[in-house]
Amino acid sequence: MEFLPVARPEPAADAALHGRAAWFDRRARARTIIEGAQAAAMLTGLVTNDVLALIPGTGQYAAAPTPKGKILSDLRILCVGEGRLLVDVPARAAAAWTAMIAKFLPPRLAKHRNATDELACAGVYGPEAAEAAATAAGVDAATLRALAPYAHRPFGEGGAFQVVMRSVDLGTGVEGFDLFAPPDVLAGARAAASAWPDGDDATWHVARVEAGRPEWGLDMDEGTIPQEANFDDLRAISYTKGCYTGQETIARVHFRGHVNRHLRGVSSATAVPPGARLFDGDREVGDVRSSVVSPRRGAIALAMVRREVPVGTTVAWRVAETAGAEAAGDAVITALPAVG
Repeated sequence: MEFLPVARPEPAADAALHGRAAWFDRRARARTIIEGAQAAAMLTGLVTNDVLALIPGTGQYAAAPTPKGKILSDLRILCVGEGRLLVDVPARAAAAWTAMIAKFLPPRLAKHRNATDELACAGVYGPEAAEAAATAAGVDAATLRALAPYAHRPFGEGGAFQVVMRSVDLGTGVEGFDLFAPPDVLAGARAAASAWPDGDDATWHVARVEAGRPEWGLDMDEGTIPQEANFDDLRAISYTKGCYTGQETIARVHFRGHVNRHLRGVSSATAVPPGARLFDGDREVGDVRSSVVSPRRGAIALAMVRREVPVGTTVAWRVAETAGAEAAGDAVITALPAVG
């Protein structure tokens, strides 16, 4: 698990994101193209959602589990045509995802290739995101607003893999669209929508924590069961599809039991350091993952917390400093999302 420094948004970028719209460079994410008559059938055997249910123009969120039902990567899956899928994964999980499909997707049934250099990705988020994306892509803003999450439509003359997609990566309270296209095409699209400014990583990080959206490698990793990271709420798991890798653990949690911890919010007077341990009395009950200072909610964080600790509980946090001293304070467990 990687711990980033406490994030504080750049004021101009935060104002643009919440007042108009801001563009974010998303090229660091990894993109894979999977093609063939068996592409959906083969992929649905590796992920938690029902890829076979997708039709061209639709998409979904999912996890790619390990055989033990832990999250190897989360994915955005776009059906861009019959027998054509575009899969987008976070940068920190890219190597594991690439190794997984190399091992389990036989090319004779589902040809796949790394398209990270072939296709760039940029996202625009905020109240005017539809207008900005429409200007960039040369499409109608009302058409984009009507798209369901992860649904998409082609733009320009680039074919199936040149699309604009409805994104909920900053939650349902912040409108967003991601554009996938060759780098030169995407650069031209961005220039056409230059009236809307660029965002920055810190502003994105704060908005993501406000929305309660976990990021792989920061808030969840290969030690996390999907339900612990609220993947049911994120509509990333199908319990009616056929068998897939790691299904036994995930289905057992759903039908016969529960997870022992959940991703929750944390609110405090001052920022809680990422990695801090949480205590209810003398008992350790969780740990802090992403921590930010929000202009709307103050110091908030995402934490993995024992399920028996209810929302509203005041807990103590502690973290050992490098010099040997221990920093400490109090925080309150909150529901997610923090905003919107």
